[in-house]
Amino acid sequence: MKTERNILIAFILNISFSIFELVGGIFTNSISITSDAIHDFGDALSIGISLILERISKKKPDYNYTYGYTRYSVLGALITTIVLTVGSILVILGSINRILNPKVINYNGMILFAIFGVIINFLAAYFTRSGESVNQKAVNLHMLEDVLGWLVVLIGSILMKFTDISLLDSFMSIGIALFILISAFRNLKNILDLFLEKVPKNISVEDVKKHLLKIEDVLDVHHIHIWSMDGVSNYSTMHIVTESKNIKDLKNKIREEMKEHGISHTTIEIETKDDNCNEKECKVMINNEIKHHH
Repeated sequence: MKTERNILIAFILNISFSIFELVGGIFTNSISITSDAIHDFGDALSIGISLILERISKKKPDYNYTYGYTRYSVLGALITTIVLTVGSILVILGSINRILNPKVINYNGMILFAIFGVIINFLAAYFTRSGESVNQKAVNLHMLEDVLGWLVVLIGSILMKFTDISLLDSFMSIGIALFILISAFRNLKNILDLFLEKVPKNISVEDVKKHLLKIEDVLDVHHIHIWSMDGVSNYSTMHIVTESKNIKDLKNKIREEMKEHGISHTTIEIETKDDNCNEKECKVMINNEIKHHH
C-alpha cells in the first residue's frame, strides 16, 4: 500500500506540474522547458500505468498465475523506461531543431519556472525514495533525474541571463536527455535480466551449492535454478541427492540455508545415489563437473 501511495503522489505532482510547465515553456519560449513538459507528460502517463500494474502485482496467486501477479510490477517499470527513452530521443531532436532555428528566450521566466521545477520534482523524488519494487525504483529514478534536470535549467538560465547566449538552452536540453537515456538503458538491462530469469546479481550459484554441500546428509546438489520475479522476491528449484531417512528435517535445513542467501521460496526434489537424473541440464552440469575435476 505504501508503494502505491507513493507512486500516486508522484503521479499527481507530475501531471499537475506538466501542465504548469507546458504553459511556462510557451511563455518563456524555452525549448528545454517545453521539451521537459512533454517528457513529464510521458512520465505522468507511465507513472499512472505503473500505479495500475503495481496494484495488480499485489493480487494473490491463482490457477492462471500460480506464482502470483508480482511480475506486473516489472512490466510497469518496463513501460516507464520505454516512455522515458522515447521522450529523451524526441527532446534531443527538438533541441537540434532549435539550434538550427534559434529564438528569443525570456530568461527571468525560465529562472522562475526552474525554481518551481526543482521544488516540485524534489518532493516527488522524496515520496518515492523508499520503495523496494523495481517499479517504484524506476519511478524514483525519473524523479531524481527531473530534479537534476531542473537544477541544470536553473543554473543555465542564470548564465544565459548574464551572457545572453541562448544556444545554452538547447545544449542543456540535449545534455539532460543524454543523461536520462544512459540511466534508462541501465534500468532496462535490469528489467530484461528479470524477464530472462537471470540469476540475481547478488547471488552466486557456486556459493549456494558450496554451502548446501556442507549440510549433513547432502551428498550432491544439481539442477539448481535461481531467479527473481520482481527484483525483490527470489525463487529456486534443485535436486538433492541424499540417503537420509529424515527428509522433512533435511528440507527444513536446506530452506533455512537458502533464506540466508536471500531466497524466500525453494522447491526441492529428493534423489538417492541410485537414481538416474534424466534432466538434460543435469547431465550437462554433471559432465562439466567431471571434466572440471579431471
